[in-house]
Amino acid sequence: MRSGPLVVGVLLIGGIAAMVGGNGQSPSTRTAAPAISTAMARSSPGEWRVSFRMCGSNRHTCIVDGDTIWLEGQNLRLESYDTPEPYNDICGGQTEVALAHRASARLLELLNGNAFTVETHGQDRYDRTLATIRIGGRDVGDILIAEGLARRWPNGREFWC
Repeated sequence: MRSGPLVVGVLLIGGIAAMVGGNGQSPSTRTAAPAISTAMARSSPGEWRVSFRMCGSNRHTCIVDGDTIWLEGQNLRLESYDTPEPYNDICGGQTEVALAHRASARLLELLNGNAFTVETHGQDRYDRTLATIRIGGRDVGDILIAEGLARRWPNGREFWC
């Protein structure tokens, strides 16, 4: 394990910016992580075009669920919205599970079918990088909310329960 600050390459509208984050450890024991590569992912300045799949055991570039993805080895929790959980022991039962699968499938479709930008905003309590993904300037969360697949976070009603 290498020591030093965690440096994550972040692609923003108009170019690349660097951000220093943490992995939940004290600053003196943080580990270095690879930067997000843009060599094959950029379609034009500031935009990504990447082929996603649903996550399995190998999580590098994939969709976890409707609000969490892995992008070139970086775990991103998409901000400002929440989607149902794809588990069978949650408040909404099978209805929530079905909606969760629809939200995940729609996010997969959106990201695979469009160029997008990524903005990061620190980390959450699970050490995921908080991010906003935009397609044509529109937050993907707003798209999923408008389609009835997500709720605003943190103040939206959990309508699937």
